[in-house]
Amino acid sequence: MPSDSTDTKRRLLAAALDEFAEHGLAGARVDRIAERARANKRLIYAYYGNKEQLFDTVMVHSLGVLADAVPFTAADLPGYAVGLFDHMMLHPDRVRLTMWKLLERPAVSVQEIEVYRPKVVDVAAGQENRTVAGGIAPVDMLILVIGLVASWFTASPSLQALGDGSTPERLAAYRTSLRLSVERITRPPGGDGR
Repeated sequence: MPSDSTDTKRRLLAAALDEFAEHGLAGARVDRIAERARANKRLIYAYYGNKEQLFDTVMVHSLGVLADAVPFTAADLPGYAVGLFDHMMLHPDRVRLTMWKLLERPAVSVQEIEVYRPKVVDVAAGQENRTVAGGIAPVDMLILVIGLVASWFTASPSLQALGDGSTPERLAAYRTSLRLSVERITRPPGGDGR
């Protein structure tokens, strides 16, 4: 009985995510990906082309998983920011993968852009109907929100140590700060403020 190609592809993508998150594109080895996936190395090339194409596929897949895991609505950008932060805390491999992407493969694909386009359109609609602050381009608003989320993961460990590191209490306080910060930049004038 032939093996299930869908299951093999799933295992290859999972193994590639682990390998790329751990070693980056340059340090990743196709042999290790095949071994982790319990698959023949030739299948990687058959299904995904070369290592760079596999990395791109993993990146797009990771963005899709994130989009499914963290619901987005411009009506609740603070909630989205906290949900995104929580997801990233649970999946640090996705954070590392993104960092490797920025360092080693900064060019973007159409598929990556299309993950973000509906969010930007939603923010623009929120600005139009005055549920999201105006005066900032919708794409910039989304960049700022995601940037605030990412700031925890890119902050210097010595700076984080000044705030008592990553204790549960500290993370809860940061989540509150994150929510308040996003509320402040996204709340329209005259909105429910503090």
